[in-house]
Amino acid sequence: MAAIRMLPFTSSLFTVFLVVGFFCVVCSAKDDRHQCAPSSCGIIPNISYPFRLKHDPHNCGDQRYNLSCENNRTVLYLYSGKYYVQSINYDNYTIRIVDVNLREGDCSSMPHHSLAGYNLDNQIAGGHPYSICQIAGKTRWNPYLFDQTDCVELSKPIIFMTCETQVNSPLYVDTSPCTSLMSSLSGYVFVKIGHLNASDMRDLCRIDLTVATSWPGANDMNISYVDIHKELVYGFELSWLQGKRRFYSRRSTCYIDYDTGKAACSFNGITVLGIPCVIGLLIYKWKKRHLSMYVLIEEFLQSHNNLMPIRYSYSDIKKMTRGFKEKLGEGGYGSVYKGKLRSGRFVAIKMLGKSKANGQDFINEVGAIGRIHHVNVVQLIGYCAEGSKRALVYEFMSNGSLDRHIFPKEGLISLSCKKTFEISVGVARGISYLHQGCDMQILHFDIKPHNILLDDNFVPKVSDFGLISDSSLTLTAARGTIGYIAPELFYKNIGGVSNKADIYSFGMLLMEIAGRRKNLNRVAAHESQIYIPSWVYDQFSEGNDIEIEGATEEENEKTKKMLIVALWCIQFKPSDRPASMNKVVEMLEGEIECLEMPPKPFLYPQEKPVVDDEDDSETTRSSGPSKDDVQESQSLIQNADGIM
Repeated sequence: MAAIRMLPFTSSLFTVFLVVGFFCVVCSAKDDRHQCAPSSCGIIPNISYPFRLKHDPHNCGDQRYNLSCENNRTVLYLYSGKYYVQSINYDNYTIRIVDVNLREGDCSSMPHHSLAGYNLDNQIAGGHPYSICQIAGKTRWNPYLFDQTDCVELSKPIIFMTCETQVNSPLYVDTSPCTSLMSSLSGYVFVKIGHLNASDMRDLCRIDLTVATSWPGANDMNISYVDIHKELVYGFELSWLQGKRRFYSRRSTCYIDYDTGKAACSFNGITVLGIPCVIGLLIYKWKKRHLSMYVLIEEFLQSHNNLMPIRYSYSDIKKMTRGFKEKLGEGGYGSVYKGKLRSGRFVAIKMLGKSKANGQDFINEVGAIGRIHHVNVVQLIGYCAEGSKRALVYEFMSNGSLDRHIFPKEGLISLSCKKTFEISVGVARGISYLHQGCDMQILHFDIKPHNILLDDNFVPKVSDFGLISDSSLTLTAARGTIGYIAPELFYKNIGGVSNKADIYSFGMLLMEIAGRRKNLNRVAAHESQIYIPSWVYDQFSEGNDIEIEGATEEENEKTKKMLIVALWCIQFKPSDRPASMNKVVEMLEGEIECLEMPPKPFLYPQEKPVVDDEDDSETTRSSGPSKDDVQESQSLIQNADGIM
């Protein structure tokens, strides 16, 4: 329906083209990029528009589709990777490429360049106009007005992982003996075909790289690594999309170039650009329709969850914020301002500080975050990437952050026990979606009340999750906020960094939501201060119930359930915590009778384990941090303070 509503604007442009054809004659240079003779290199005999070789004349092909001819092999450089071109199909607009490090018949050869689908998002990537998805019908549409359900994936991901121990899983394909030397040096190397969910990830495993293949047999799960290697050698297909929509008449050809945003008409080979006689008509029509057009576009984009965020210019951002007039807050990533779209919708605009990441990395992150759509995750509406300016445009949350309501000040609404329980379950679902519901696993690493936002109806939205993916789990410093950081970020001997770190942080958050007070710093100087998790555990161990003043029996039961689940989540060792956030949701929504009391959480680094008997002494001693770890944690805490 939205596409039909946009037709008047398209028809008005077409009317302008007709006016130009009948009443205006202005000459300019002829576009002859299509008139060049095809080039050739090696097995690719027909290199023609939009492709070109580097040394072809400048008026041939499109500069964005540069290819190289090296040692009689056609080469494409893409995101710092080097690929051989295996074929170009001009009928369905696809090019098949393969990593230059792969050798046919040698299964020990491996790709060196990681390339995932979100790197090749045609909707926002300004660097390389390729897509791993082919639009049905093989025609170029306005980038924001096509339905991705008509989009066919051209390739399937192949994920290489290294594990410290052997893994027995039908999802993991062992690469030995092809990679026996590599396995002996760094662990066991496995591959997985298809997208990787958080539940598929095994302990002590890390992702090395993600590649792709378009081999038809890649859907077969009963496959050996030798067969997978053959698929990798076959390569993978990318789609390029036609950059112009043409309209023909007897005497002229008019077109819209969606790559540049320009409209032009040609008469017998002469191109008409910027005709003065239609400027007045264009201005009139634009003024008449522009406000309603923006409303339609924004409504359309927000009603289709599978579309990408809108790209705004920096001048748009300044207009939305009225010159950054109303500041909502400030955090480690930058300052947040209240803004207003042309459609009248309020937004929160986060102006990011200086980042070491380049512009393409920022756009790739936006592409991944923009595909996240869940009722309990804050929605990214748009972004700005202009020079050194970086901004993210999010939906506006009128009730602010959760910390304002669980630690209420005078004048703020105090939440009921029922509402806090609903908020807790909603937050758990949001984090679970980030871990398991996206195309890629996203870890938050900074779950705290300040990063949980509430909408008009107090529905919680997880925010500030950035993009810490399952392929970047090696951290050199503790990430997050002191009081919510999982112990494995400090102590290496208790387990690797995984989704369990977020489970720990959620447990600390849940404890504060249920208790309506902060979990006082466990390393506080004043011994009179109470550390809430320890006090809660002692109360339950002594058979005492924790009751909220003015709460019903049902509400007190929900509070008790929240506290028990929180105690499970904040267990010192990651292996003792719930397996996933999905399991945490089940525990919260299940019956309290089904919940067992967990062991007392080990408090680090102040409280040390107590040895009660000889049988437990060895186990207890090994579960605590070593002296070296305690010294290292002090350094990491200082680093963490610096990044918050």
